[in-house]
Amino acid sequence: MNLEDYIDQLDDLVDSSTSFPGGRKIIGIDNIRTVIDNIRLNMPQEIKQARGIVADRGDIINTAKREADVIVRTAEERAKVMVSQEEITRQAQERAAEILSTSQKRAHDMRRAAQEFVEDFMRRADEGLTANLSEFRRVRSELKQQSGPKG
Repeated sequence: MNLEDYIDQLDDLVDSSTSFPGGRKIIGIDNIRTVIDNIRLNMPQEIKQARGIVADRGDIINTAKREADVIVRTAEERAKVMVSQEEITRQAQERAAEILSTSQKRAHDMRRAAQEFVEDFMRRADEGLTANLSEFRRVRSELKQQSGPKG
């Protein structure tokens, strides 16, 4: 008999026991002890089987992890080979040349714009200073004329 059979025996003992009002029942203690002892004797086998199943599950998971690692490593190696192929390298070099050319053009345009800005700024500063100098000379001349000849 297995563990389930003994549990069924316990269930049968409860069903066949003498009933009293209020839901109470009388069950022969010797019969219950016999079934419980049989359960205890059969339980270690059931537990061993459960432990074996758990250990097998762990082995299966570990094996699957190892196989997955091998697959990942193989895929990474294949990817490295594909990346190093001549066509991909050539495309990367062309793209790098395009980026360099664009960067050089932008740098040249930025230098030209900066030079134009500085030239414009200096021209306006020169015009402003020239206008201020002219105004200064005009005011100075007027002040000389207002103060009259000294003598």
